[in-house]
Parts: sequence; structure tokens; C-alpha cells
Amino acid sequence: MSAHMIFEHASVGAIVAWSDATPRPPERHRRKLDAWKTNNSQGRLIRKQGLRAAARDPDATFTLHEADHGAGGIIAIRVFRTFSLDSTLRFTIVEGPAVGSVRVFSHADADAELVHLAPHRAAAKQWLSEHGYPHAVLEEVSADEAAADAVEGRAAA
Repeated sequence: MSAHMIFEHASVGAIVAWSDATPRPPERHRRKLDAWKTNNSQGRLIRKQGLRAAARDPDATFTLHEADHGAGGIIAIRVFRTFSLDSTLRFTIVEGPAVGSVRVFSHADADAELVHLAPHRAAAKQWLSEHGYPHAVLEEVSADEAAADAVEGRAAA
């Protein structure tokens, strides 16, 4: 599906893969493989920026959290990828957020960023007590939302 379809239909918290449809090079070709991985990976959808009617906003984007790098339980580098709606890459919703899981947003704004996806409200509150986001907003994933994602994902694919 296109970047526009991801923006319109994927739920924040979904795992989204992207690809340029080229075959994976052999492991022995390190530089080619590294370049290929740039255009073929996956991450969690953490933010949508721009109007909901994205067709009218040429600057609309979405951001995926691709990876964390660190050691000993300490994250030193977080890797995010932001895509515009005119991206030529192909996208797939790998997995939507589970029904009953709770999204933790950084603040209560249209451009808020997903900072954590907890399996339930108690886990979300526990995570917040340990990580300190004073303006955080909790939002539960509803069964209706998950069902709509599944139907829209199959129809758009």
C-alpha cells in the first residue's frame, strides 16, 4: 500500500514495514546490504503529522520508530524514520496494536508522539511512574478500532 494509505488507515502503534521491492543482496556484499536495509525495514508508527484529510496537505508525514541502540538496559540512540506521503516505497501493516493495549502519548496534542505501547492500563501507569512524562495521555485501543484496521488493511493491500 502507499504512504498515503498508511497515513489514512494505520493506527498509531501499528508495526509498519516498508520496501523498495528490490531483492535482498547476499550477506557478503555489506555495503549493498546496508543500502538495501535503508529502504527495506519495519518500525512502530508513533506519529502522524498534518491534516487528517491528507490529500489536502502536501506536508503531511508519518514517523516510525525503527530501532533502539544501547547496552545494559540504557538506550543511547533511537532511530526514527519519517516518510512523506509522496514516498515511492511500498508499505505494509505487519501488525496492529492489540485490543485493550494502552498507548502512552507524550502530550495531548494532534502532533503528540507515542512514547510507549503497554499491554494494559496498569502497565502503562507503571511505565509512566518510572519514565516521567508529566503531560502524558493514555489512550486504550478499542475493539472497533482494531476491527476497522483489519478490514481496511485487507481492502487496501
